[in-house]
Amino acid sequence: MSLKYGLSKILIVDFGSQFTQLIARRIRELGVYSEIISHKKLKSKIDKKSIKGIILSGGPLNVYQSKKVKFNNVILKWGIPILGICFGHQVISKQLGGRVKQAKSREFGLATLKKLKNSDLTKKFFKKNSSNNVWMSHADEVTKLANGFKVIAKTETSKYSIVENLSKKFYGIQFHPEVTHTERGNIILKNFIFSICKIKRNWSSKNQKKILIQEIKKNVGNSKVICALSGGVDSSVVAKLIHNAIGKQLTCIFVNTGLLRKNEEIQVVKTFRRKFKINLIYVDAKKLFINKLKKITDPERKRKIIGNLFIKIFEKHSKKIKNVKFLAQGTLYPDLIESKSVTGSQTSKIKSHHNVGGLPKKMKLKLVEPLRLLFKDEVRKLGLELKLSKDIVLRHPFPGPGLAIRMPGEISESKIKILQEADHIFISLLIKHNLYKKIWQAYAALLPVKTVGVMGDNRTYEYMCSLRAITSEDGMTADFYYFSREFMQLVSNKIVNNIKGINRVVFDITSKPPSTIELE
Repeated sequence: MSLKYGLSKILIVDFGSQFTQLIARRIRELGVYSEIISHKKLKSKIDKKSIKGIILSGGPLNVYQSKKVKFNNVILKWGIPILGICFGHQVISKQLGGRVKQAKSREFGLATLKKLKNSDLTKKFFKKNSSNNVWMSHADEVTKLANGFKVIAKTETSKYSIVENLSKKFYGIQFHPEVTHTERGNIILKNFIFSICKIKRNWSSKNQKKILIQEIKKNVGNSKVICALSGGVDSSVVAKLIHNAIGKQLTCIFVNTGLLRKNEEIQVVKTFRRKFKINLIYVDAKKLFINKLKKITDPERKRKIIGNLFIKIFEKHSKKIKNVKFLAQGTLYPDLIESKSVTGSQTSKIKSHHNVGGLPKKMKLKLVEPLRLLFKDEVRKLGLELKLSKDIVLRHPFPGPGLAIRMPGEISESKIKILQEADHIFISLLIKHNLYKKIWQAYAALLPVKTVGVMGDNRTYEYMCSLRAITSEDGMTADFYYFSREFMQLVSNKIVNNIKGINRVVFDITSKPPSTIELE
């Protein structure tokens, strides 16, 4: 199931930029629905009536590599306003008779943008000194403007940083307004959407809930749905959303993999079976998962083993319920982007997600993934709209494979118990000291390294615990949260003094990129 709503929208044509999903998110934050489509799929039939504006994204390609870039310029004839960002700006120029070449001076990072002329695109964008800092990321540049275009702003090395063709309502910008590094960048997107495209606000959590429930009813009909419930934010929102749509047609299956957070299975049963009165099958599969993971150290093998076993258990229990045709999952947009390009463009695969990818054909269940094009913050807002408690909705993300990927190396029951206790102490202290809500994601990991320590007069030889706490807007990029020394000392002392098996605590200060949020 996709979110191909019949709403007025901004269509984003993706050329493989790492920021494409950020453009979509920024537009939705402004209260307007947006969809992303690969530049390779522009030949498909598209409902032009609902498209009020088009944004061409950046990308890793060069416009003069014609074999790799096959742009369908039919959209230039639709009479719809177009904004080209970075590579998109170069595409517009080349298609309309301008010239693009490799730049003599590449621009990566902040640059000073100077205003030359007024434009609807830049209303209230520039500061009083008529200059802003903007984020550049390009090695090519427009060297000759297409007919009908005027220069609105420039930088020291990019004289066509903002251009416009007023009669066609075509605009090109060499920098990235969607990233936070660009000063007042959101104003450019706001001007394009509301002043130029004349689109009205149509996107909110209340609106999402209504449309998603209608979509679920339409797609599912009278069939039954099994929901892969884990107790995390995503699957909890999916379960409540589908329950609101089809009621008793939904059965949630909660599989205790033995790789969950401390007491998580108790909380899930209490919340969904007792409070929400949702059909819930509880499967205790701890031993099955732990036995399958014995002596497995490769992270991708761990993910695949967990994913395959998870599906087998679903298959087994789905056979007990008649007329089941759908399996619900809490897949989010960033999951799809990291696992494979959701739009079919040149985005590289970073890692596999166990809830992303095709089901075995023998299972014969269709996927229901109502959150697949939503970002995490949108899911949280939707959860509150569905009357889920803040304890669930504001909970930090937790990976599908659970503690298996927070425990590099071999997995054992004893190591799982050690890690559960360490993680519980860390999270509890974050909550107690009012830090939990300031952090996007925090967790403890158990490293496959033992170190020598001294407790009292005795020598110890125990595991090293790594703590990770990051800040982020959508999980696509992240930086570490800076704790006070006093707090870190408190956490370290409590973990070491209360958990037999850990004698050393370290803190991970690596950003994403170059690292990922999880260890594996």
